[in-house]
Amino acid sequence: MNRIKLSIESLVYSQTQSGAYVLVLIEENGSRKLPIVIGTAEAQAIAIALEGMYPPRPLTHDLFVNFASAFNINIIEVLITKLEEGIFYSELVYENFSNRVKIDSRTSDAVALAIRFKCPIYANESVLNMAGISSNDFGKTMNDSDEEIDSEDIKNLEDRDIQELEKLLNEAINSENYELASKIRDEINKRK
Repeated sequence: MNRIKLSIESLVYSQTQSGAYVLVLIEENGSRKLPIVIGTAEAQAIAIALEGMYPPRPLTHDLFVNFASAFNINIIEVLITKLEEGIFYSELVYENFSNRVKIDSRTSDAVALAIRFKCPIYANESVLNMAGISSNDFGKTMNDSDEEIDSEDIKNLEDRDIQELEKLLNEAINSENYELASKIRDEINKRK
């Protein structure tokens, strides 16, 4: 299975889901972005690591790094393996002496650890095919419409036809509302 290398593009507060953030990963040699909704604690753990901050007492992910280092365990890569029912699944691949082992992880935790271990993040191509949003779509202007996306649009996705959903998807992408874009994309994928 093909794997695509990703890097962290941004971490933004979700405008549609209270207390949530959107982690945006971008493929390194391509044009797709992968928006992933994460919680506040996970966003904080990622932001602290990105900023290179060191709290006076170790946070959970820092404790994990200290524990792993004490036993000569090194995470060598993170792999986002699949997307099922809106949930991303990931694995940590680590080495301990000559053994290479994969363990299941939440994607937000895997990314927080990838930053701390300075290891690459990959996604299976199938994940990007299902959930990736083309960067080219971000530059397009809205189609002759000043219509804004509101909460009624979100509630009634099931009632809309594919053409309307695709228009809403473009509007969400243009306004950089990645969370809404992922919900619309999921509704489109459900129908295919």
